Amino acid sequence: MAATKRKRHGGLAVQAKRQRRSEKGARPPAKQRDKAEEAEEGDRDRIPGPVCKGKWKNKERILIFSSRGINFRTRHLMQDLRMLMPHSKADTKMDRKDKLFVINEVCEMKNCNKCIYFEAKKKQDLYMWLSNSPHGPSAKFLVQNIHTLAELKMTGNCLKGSRPLLSFDPAFDELPHYALLKELLIQIFSTPRYHPKSQPFVDHVFTFTVLDNRIWFRNFQIIEEDAALVEIGPRFVLNLIKIFQGSFGGPTLYENPHYQSPNLHRRVIRSITAAKYKEKQQVKEAQKLRKKEPKTILPHDPTADVFVTPAEEKPIEIQWVKPEPKVDLKARKKRVYKRQRKMMKQKVNSGNAK
Repeated sequence: MAATKRKRHGGLAVQAKRQRRSEKGARPPAKQRDKAEEAEEGDRDRIPGPVCKGKWKNKERILIFSSRGINFRTRHLMQDLRMLMPHSKADTKMDRKDKLFVINEVCEMKNCNKCIYFEAKKKQDLYMWLSNSPHGPSAKFLVQNIHTLAELKMTGNCLKGSRPLLSFDPAFDELPHYALLKELLIQIFSTPRYHPKSQPFVDHVFTFTVLDNRIWFRNFQIIEEDAALVEIGPRFVLNLIKIFQGSFGGPTLYENPHYQSPNLHRRVIRSITAAKYKEKQQVKEAQKLRKKEPKTILPHDPTADVFVTPAEEKPIEIQWVKPEPKVDLKARKKRVYKRQRKMMKQKVNSGNAK
């Protein structure tokens, strides 16, 4: 209870006054009530912002880098993937002499638990490692048919940093090694929700299709009007080589029996071209030998002249008189020219004598 102060005449007047003041303070004035009502009406009419203030729980971070010796196409592909994946990090190129287990230490230093590593060999072959660092599993692919964003120049477009949908072929649920790759691809390519660098929009889709024992990657824009798909890029094909239990090594879980190394493929192409050249040389040698062989004379066939009709025989004329020699026109012209020259010389000499 509130403390009361007695007056000289007695009574609890002070307490009553304090109670009245508290009753007045409980009721806000009319102006404040009007302002509060207007603010409530304004909040009702206002459209809430697209950003949902949630908590960032999925702390997936992807390290995307490569070895030394890559070409410009691989460098542009790496830049495209970093642009499409806001939860990715970059690092300097790794020396080719270093072992792959060093990448686990690099991931730990960069605070990353997933890694996409591009390994270049012979300046023409490109391999991609997808790894869950540091405990595994990891998968090694041969990258083929690379087309970057700048090269394709497609009409599709998407917001930078937006979260993608992931679309997988039904074949990923049929075989166990494809199911393992599906889970690995989901953890790597899906942008975590409420990531600080991501945008709260879903306007493109990553598709992973299995065809010809390869995984085909495509990136499409989702058009709002009719939900049609327009390709953005990049695009590439992953040819699976092996799946390892550990990160960048360990026991082999699966090995692709349909895989053919680039060295073997180039050797087959060279052998085919060499076989064509050898065949042409053999044909030429056979033609030379045929020309050197003596021609076989076939015996006369008596029935060959059965249907031959004899031609009319012309009478033979014997010339008893020697034919006149042919006139050589060139020799005659030379004689005429000699006579004219002599006549001209004689005239000149007679003129000089006079």
